[in-house]
Amino acid sequence: MSRPDVISEAERVLDAAPGYVWDGERLPVPVEDIADSVFGLLVRDVKDMATAPGAPALQEGQALSGLLLPGRGEIWVNADEARQWPPRRRFTIGHELGHWVMHRAPGQQSLFCRRTSVDESAPQPHADRDIEEEASAFAAELLMPRMLFVREHARLSGDVGALCAAFDSSRAAMDRRIATVFTDVG
Repeated sequence: MSRPDVISEAERVLDAAPGYVWDGERLPVPVEDIADSVFGLLVRDVKDMATAPGAPALQEGQALSGLLLPGRGEIWVNADEARQWPPRRRFTIGHELGHWVMHRAPGQQSLFCRRTSVDESAPQPHADRDIEEEASAFAAELLMPRMLFVREHARLSGDVGALCAAFDSSRAAMDRRIATVFTDVG
């Protein structure tokens, strides 16, 4: 999927949010409420992600950040990561919502994301890179909508800490968003 297509998908989701969920202006974007109200997805913070149906075996030091269970209509978020890094939880929900919107297939039972899949700065294995990069780009567009981002960037004089606070974003996600908005041509 091209970057403009990913942007369009995120904009479509934001446009579908009822006004009582999000008015198109209020920050931060209520990603969990959008997942629930627009798509009927339950977001669960789960202590042991390995209990998910079909969970892959993980190597030493690997962890699941989030997963999508399409058949159950659930997004699972790693409870330990969510507690330590609330902005990461928001990004993980947006990332999994991106998989729901762009990548789920009929009959698919699960889609798992390792920690590196939702870490904007981590390299991805080539086979997973495209859908994982798309899901992360979707999350950034959803959580930091382009027009609001440009407006807030100007209002806050580019202060990264203030932008992170306004969008309830991690520094890594904000740095990447600044780069994509102000250096991408499409």
